[in-house]
Amino acid sequence: MTAVRPLDEAKRRAMSRQRTRDTGPELAVRQRLHALGYRYRVDHRPLPDLRARGDLVFTRARVVVFVDGCFWHRCPQHATSPRHNGAWWQAKLDANVARDRATDRRLADAGWRVVRIWEHEAPDAAVATIRALLGPPRSAPRAGAPPQP
Repeated sequence: MTAVRPLDEAKRRAMSRQRTRDTGPELAVRQRLHALGYRYRVDHRPLPDLRARGDLVFTRARVVVFVDGCFWHRCPQHATSPRHNGAWWQAKLDANVARDRATDRRLADAGWRVVRIWEHEAPDAAVATIRALLGPPRSAPRAGAPPQP
């Protein structure tokens, strides 16, 4: 696919300033997992030649967590399609979703388990999903952390 650009410079600048890490939903999940004693890498490339970087990567357990934004990754509940420059946006967002699916397949083929969490999901529910794959943490929970069920 040929690289396309937004119609105006202001939109291009705004898009380039979008956070790729340390978003509110990502921090909420990270803080809860850390308090429970889980350790992980942040914004880490699980495979050396993979373009995608996991938001949380559990290298020993081979679990990669992506916290996806509803707009950029086409959440089935909250996806919107901008009217201005609609064809460009359609191609851009469709390419994001296709790249996500290709990344998931590539990681699965390499023996990794992929967890995709939508930004609107409750952090405690997201943590429960991740914990189901990981099992108990290897390190002791921090003092004052909520008890583990």
